[in-house]
Amino acid sequence: MTSESPDIKISHGTPTRAPSAVPIDDAVLPFEVDALDLRGRLTRLGPALDDLLAKHDYPAPVGKLLGEAVVLTTLLGSSLKFDGRFILQTQTDGPVSFLIVDFQAPDRLRAYARFDAKRLKDGQDSGALLGKGHLAMTIDQGADMSRYQGLVALEGGNLEDAAHEYFLRSEQIPTRVRIAVGEEWRGGDGPKHRWRAGGMLLQFLPKAPERARQADLHPGDAPEGSVTHTIAEDDAWVEGQSLISTVEDIELIDPDLSGERLLYRLFHERGVRVFRPLPLHAQCSCSREAVSAMLKSFAPKDRAEMVKDGKVVVTCEFCSSVYQFTPDEAGVE
Repeated sequence: MTSESPDIKISHGTPTRAPSAVPIDDAVLPFEVDALDLRGRLTRLGPALDDLLAKHDYPAPVGKLLGEAVVLTTLLGSSLKFDGRFILQTQTDGPVSFLIVDFQAPDRLRAYARFDAKRLKDGQDSGALLGKGHLAMTIDQGADMSRYQGLVALEGGNLEDAAHEYFLRSEQIPTRVRIAVGEEWRGGDGPKHRWRAGGMLLQFLPKAPERARQADLHPGDAPEGSVTHTIAEDDAWVEGQSLISTVEDIELIDPDLSGERLLYRLFHERGVRVFRPLPLHAQCSCSREAVSAMLKSFAPKDRAEMVKDGKVVVTCEFCSSVYQFTPDEAGVE
């Protein structure tokens, strides 16, 4: 949950105001449902996502998949309570062999995808585009602190599946995630095509930890016929899962539906408290100084091989910015 102070409670009981009808894009809206011991975050992305994807002119399926990765990153990275980084990265054997989304707290996003255009086919879903490999989620707390990394195997499923597996195995927090990405086409004098995305993360965090107990993971090598361990889910979490499962993709990306109204639709019978939205920005961290320092970290022979037509040219994979250096500036002897 965020450290932001609570904004307003929206319920049938004692609301202090009605849910705002004003949609807010490029923000994460934290919320809680005390009656069910639920905590969550709702992401809505518009211009920031469009900016991230438009820099590379990705084919639509690749752009959609990278958009899903951006949404998942904002849902997870926005929980950081320090000025660190949350990095989501995939390496797989699918047509989209590499994805990376870098969230620098509190609000900066950059993203990149590597793909083989020859292997893209009509009708491929996210799982088919990713293929098999792994998903890594890294929390970087700064130069003087150790990194934390969680790994999840990708076996042909989508990023929602991977997130559920991560929380089951690593965090052991009952969690459900919903992600949606779509293309918006509009007439008029403005942009005809824009990307939109939305996502919701819901977690069951009761004060009594035994209420959040989950069944043991499958042992894998248990003899045939062995009885697997089962445990009844808490009624509050059953209700929470039922509610988030009703969220439709169009509701998550609808530019005319505010986040507060969506949360009210879901949880008004129990009462939902929303917190101040956390803004998001598409902003790369590259700079001429940083690229220069990177070049000088290479061996002299490697730097010499980078000289083409009397100059060294470096293109940022994230934002496509181009930096040019003379051999002398690049430290070529």
